[in-house]
Amino acid sequence: MEFVYTAQKGAFRDPVTPIVSYLRVSTARQGRSGLGLEAQRAAVARFVEVEGFEVIDEFIEIEAGKGCDALDRRPRLADAPARAKRAKCSVVVAKLDRLSRDVAFISTLMALRVPFISVELGADCDPFMLHLYAALAEKERALISARTKAALAAKKAAETDWKPGNPTNLSEAGALGSAANKRAADAFAANTLPVIRQLQASGVTSSKELADALNARGIRTARGGQWHASTVLNVLKRAVET
Repeated sequence: MEFVYTAQKGAFRDPVTPIVSYLRVSTARQGRSGLGLEAQRAAVARFVEVEGFEVIDEFIEIEAGKGCDALDRRPRLADAPARAKRAKCSVVVAKLDRLSRDVAFISTLMALRVPFISVELGADCDPFMLHLYAALAEKERALISARTKAALAAKKAAETDWKPGNPTNLSEAGALGSAANKRAADAFAANTLPVIRQLQASGVTSSKELADALNARGIRTARGGQWHASTVLNVLKRAVET
């Protein structure tokens, strides 16, 4: 925390507290909750302005949050608290689920001894409350999964003439699959584009340089692989077409 001298007023203004921002979108759930990268960034910006923080660094991740190896697949989530620890400050996220809905995972993050702040819960929400909210989110996820399985079972039981390999369903299933793949690709491009534009604004222009920069940030392609010049061009092309 430091005091900043304002020459025009001839006085010191209120102290500014540094903070590190972490943003994440999932390759499986792009933007469906209204929490795309830009929405998260806007929420964090409003929060830090009201609370008197200053974002000194921003870490962006495009990766699903589920799985026991989630932390290994999310290198930026390791980088963010490391940066915060060096600056002796907190990490802020727009919502707790941008970290995880898993209580054990949240506990692992708390063990890093770096404070995490959720915009939706407020700056005064302590680690114990974060655990409680994570437990509630985990329970909600389990209930949603159970309801989905029950609905699918009921649908299958009601459609007694439905068969998984019914040839009459193949063309319709194929069309639905293609449409779903296109929607997923379009959504991934929309979520990745702000990162690419940010890199271009900083002077990274060629597709090869952009691919190297995305790989250096730990961001994966839609299929979970490394970026190449061709994959960057595909994202840019898809963004123009949509």
